[in-house]
Amino acid sequence: MSKFTALATVAILTASVSVAAAAAPIVGNWQTASGETAKIAACGNAYCTMIVTGEHKGKQIGQMSGSGANYAGQITDPANGRTYEGTAKVDGNSLKLTGCALKIFCRSQSWTRK
Repeated sequence: MSKFTALATVAILTASVSVAAAAAPIVGNWQTASGETAKIAACGNAYCTMIVTGEHKGKQIGQMSGSGANYAGQITDPANGRTYEGTAKVDGNSLKLTGCALKIFCRSQSWTRK
């Protein structure tokens, strides 16, 4: 392998890792306000949230789009099945989710990265 090929390979790998890390700070496992674990992962052009432990295990409860620290989409309350327009904001190992009905009645929760 030539020096040029080796350097090009390293540059491509470095760029790929940087793009993946920068594009998805919301991805990962989060402890919800109720103590369950939710997994947020890429799904198509969005990020889907699935409960992976506890009473609501296996339920998809959200789908959001965005990048960096800010995301918007839909959030479903797993207890009653109601879906709300919502936002999520990542701040280090904290995730603040806000869901609103009629853009007037809003509730927020904070989750912690596991």
